[in-house]
Amino acid sequence: MRQILHFLPPIFSLCVGTLLPMGEVHAQSLPADAKPTCVVDPAMFKSWFDSGSVSLDGTVGPADSVNFPDVPNCSFYRWSEQMFLWLSSTTTSRFGGTGKVFESPAFFDVSPPDSGSNRRSFIPHSSTPLSIASIRTPQNGPNDLPVVMSNTGQLFEVVTPPAGPKGGPLVQDLSGKVSEVARMEVDSGQTKPNLFGTDGRKIEAFSNLPSAADGAAVGKGQIGIARKLSVGGDDLLVDAAGDVIQTEVGQATSNGVLISQNNSLVYYVITVNDVFAYMVTGAANGGISPAPTQFPVTQSDLDKILTFAKANQKIIAAPETLAIELKTSWVEASSVADASKYITMDATVPVFDMSDPKKWKPNGQKTVRLAMVGMHVVGSTKGHPEMIWATFEHVDNVPTGAYTYLDATDNTKTGVQPSSGTWLFSADNPAGVFNALKARFDTEDIVPGGDPSGIAPSNTIRWKTWGAMSGVSPNPIDGSDTASNTEIIAINNSVRSQLAAGDVRANYLLIGATWTILGQPPNASNQVGTSMLSNSTMETYQQGTSATDGGANCFPCHRSNQISVSHVYKSLNPLF
Repeated sequence: MRQILHFLPPIFSLCVGTLLPMGEVHAQSLPADAKPTCVVDPAMFKSWFDSGSVSLDGTVGPADSVNFPDVPNCSFYRWSEQMFLWLSSTTTSRFGGTGKVFESPAFFDVSPPDSGSNRRSFIPHSSTPLSIASIRTPQNGPNDLPVVMSNTGQLFEVVTPPAGPKGGPLVQDLSGKVSEVARMEVDSGQTKPNLFGTDGRKIEAFSNLPSAADGAAVGKGQIGIARKLSVGGDDLLVDAAGDVIQTEVGQATSNGVLISQNNSLVYYVITVNDVFAYMVTGAANGGISPAPTQFPVTQSDLDKILTFAKANQKIIAAPETLAIELKTSWVEASSVADASKYITMDATVPVFDMSDPKKWKPNGQKTVRLAMVGMHVVGSTKGHPEMIWATFEHVDNVPTGAYTYLDATDNTKTGVQPSSGTWLFSADNPAGVFNALKARFDTEDIVPGGDPSGIAPSNTIRWKTWGAMSGVSPNPIDGSDTASNTEIIAINNSVRSQLAAGDVRANYLLIGATWTILGQPPNASNQVGTSMLSNSTMETYQQGTSATDGGANCFPCHRSNQISVSHVYKSLNPLF
């Protein structure tokens, strides 16, 4: 039995009572007149298919990452599209098992961290896929801590200080005296909170207890450290100087829960391929020496992993893919209008007792069919140990922000933000703030988010439709957000127009992909491609509540070109 135990990426969506089938869906549309600045020509597209010709739901082979062309930007977007079509193809004898390629024995699921050791395990895929999906874990930063965004667009990792005897957070004054906070006040116009100890006295000129995460750099494209002070059910975030961090609506805590409009949970799974798994195993037990410090990018790097696998009677099904890590997001298939328009799988998922509208408690599990709403495709290639980070979404997920693109005659056109429609994660003609957190995790329970009246759905939008901000060049290669948007629209049009009519994969769009110049360690100036990239089901609360917020991208959290670029690599136990 296959088990995908996942406590997932950035958001979590929970059932609010009975699942409701959606009505007619207002899908995201692609401008048909976009200039074809990035395409897959018909001969190349046919060559992607194992049969050499395009067929309905036909099997696509993987991209060759060892011989990756590394020519910005289109080769990166072609790699992303081919990898997605391959991963979501029906598996073949080459990969074994049943279901899709990413469900085959050539891939392993990654367990949530063990509660005692914080270690993770590989979960092999059997010949009969059945996932155990879960709904945990916020978006994590480079120190594997939860991430929130301030109302100025600054990202912070959240540290929870140690608690005192009465459960309040511990802080210290400038003399070094440690006190337990019993009460917090923030005066209007003040940047620092007033904290009072258990003796009723004000704690003067307090500072935070030091943390191992404090070395993190703060600046554009970087992540700072915030302390979460929790007293009497109220939460306050403060920075290293003790100043209050004003967060986006509902984001004073980071364990956000996204509730879809059709009352479905969103479940998450992390999956890696066999190259990744045997690399971890060989490095851990000395079979690959010296232990790799980067993911494989050359044939020589790959040969070390292949030699180790062969010595242990293991076969790597598609070595040319190099290392791959996936994150997928899912809703219950019974909640969508037409499950045939989705990639689906069976899974065992948690159930919550929702008799208390302000506190949902875990209450067993059930087996259901799930429909995929998002996928991150992350992989190493020649020249890119930091990995290419691509993301895909179902067309029916969310409305999107306004954007510009070029038509075939180089006229600038505008894709408008829709004012009405039916989406999985937003109401028709939504009013109020988008991406406002309405529910969150409190240990294992679900409780209200920013609105204490109860747990409720929120309206989600993807502000940076194609991973770029209006008026801001996403990278020095394209030169403008308009040019960048045009490339992504163009390759989506190219691929989807050539898929056979009715191919379920045509219902998923490439939102963008990002990497660094020459595979360098990420910094504020070398992140290219669609470098303001978010998935509405996986970075909901990291993209802000307005189109002008700074938004998220992959590398502020995954800021390395070493193996630590993966947040699961170092915590994984070897296969054997």
